[in-house]
Amino acid sequence: MPRTHLARDDWQRAVREHAERADALTGEWRSVRDRHEKHAIEDFLFSYYSVKPSILRRWHPGPGVVLDGAQDAPHTAWRWYRRAGADAVEFDAGQFMADRGSTVDFIEYLTKRILNRPARFGCFGLHEWAMVYHEDEHRHPLPLRLGEAGTDAVVDGHKIACSHFDAFRFFTPDARPLNAIQPCRESQPELDQAGCLHANMDIYKWATKLGPAVPGELLLDAFELAREIRYTDMQASPYDVSAFELPAIAIETPEGKAEYVELQRGYAERAQALRLRMLAAITTLRTHAAAQAA
Repeated sequence: MPRTHLARDDWQRAVREHAERADALTGEWRSVRDRHEKHAIEDFLFSYYSVKPSILRRWHPGPGVVLDGAQDAPHTAWRWYRRAGADAVEFDAGQFMADRGSTVDFIEYLTKRILNRPARFGCFGLHEWAMVYHEDEHRHPLPLRLGEAGTDAVVDGHKIACSHFDAFRFFTPDARPLNAIQPCRESQPELDQAGCLHANMDIYKWATKLGPAVPGELLLDAFELAREIRYTDMQASPYDVSAFELPAIAIETPEGKAEYVELQRGYAERAQALRLRMLAAITTLRTHAAAQAA
């Protein structure tokens, strides 16, 4: 299998540009963290997904790319890299598949299922509302925009149809029976779909689990989408995000519902494009792993 060689100047430029982009994307969260404060919107991206900004800054070329003149490259000390000559280094696709093959299989299977399933756009982001239904304590340190009674009334006045298990599992006990679907971990490949904001944020999660098998640009594109969706998720939630100088997406109104669906459709289109790139990266990974084994 042919490999692409990158000259030292070229891969060093890619390393710098990747780190600069990562720093720009995480800058607001890092500045808040450095003040020992909480960020009610962006904390989710670093707690739920448990990936540090320092990991996001790492540029990976992906399988089949040899970094020439890389005797002092940081990649030489990273897991799943190997020497490719006296002064060159490359991603070790074979060892990665030996160590993480089952993870690759699951991500590929789930990604294909979502790609081939029609997206649904009728949930209106009510999962966040169901997470505070009939509860005095809430997950985020922000006031409720409509108060507790007003929030509960919105839940009572709508059909809840959340298809994503990792959102549904945070529903309050009183809200779970109201959901038209009862997702579980085992049913995730059968239920996740591209209209779901959380399933689309999770592309970033799957990219991080593929680690250096995913080229750096794809990783940051997935994070950037997840970050945008997270803001929309909170704007459409019952929480008051005016402290962030953000307008609410009032999904309890016809206008708010229309705005939410428009954003949802745009995110779905972008997410499906990322899924195609993810599958292409997995195909490349498998091809180079097989070539190494031959």
